[in-house]
Amino acid sequence: MPNFELHSHKQIIKHREVVDDDWSVLKLVEDGTPDTVEVPAGKIIVPLKVWQAQREQLLGRAARKELGIWFASDELANTVKDDLDKFAVIAVDFPKFSDGRGYSIAYNLRKRLGYQGELRAIGDVLRDQLFQMYRCGFNAYATRQDRNIHDALKGLTVFSETYQASVDNELPLFRRHPRGALPEHSDLGAGI
Repeated sequence: MPNFELHSHKQIIKHREVVDDDWSVLKLVEDGTPDTVEVPAGKIIVPLKVWQAQREQLLGRAARKELGIWFASDELANTVKDDLDKFAVIAVDFPKFSDGRGYSIAYNLRKRLGYQGELRAIGDVLRDQLFQMYRCGFNAYATRQDRNIHDALKGLTVFSETYQASVDNELPLFRRHPRGALPEHSDLGAGI
């Protein structure tokens, strides 16, 4: 019996479109250990710990763009800062909706470490999170399979303007508009 499970999505959201997905996410079972798991053939996203334990054996697959890694929410992005260019996909797991540590991992991968590849949110990923995930640098989302992925896609367009700076816009709103500009309506408050 294998000491891992493979999880796949038929479709994901990538670059604001619903697309077919040919990657599988490897998760260790309870008694599985990162150094002994045999990574199956195909496009596989392995836990960071498996990459760290088997880096030398997996380098060839990474070079062929058949290997990605995923971060648990308690792991740090800079642990693979020297290997980032090896991965076609890096995923960040959201074990539950209320766990926001994955946003920081994504921000650090994109903004501080300069990762340019596919950054995918996996786990308990729901429509209400997609806009903020996008702002932190995600460009792909494996949404919960019990929800409608086309409905979730609408989560990327819920706001037309943002106040804070982030990965998608480095300037906060007050810096994007010239100071001293006249308000659109000069009659605000008139007649009250």
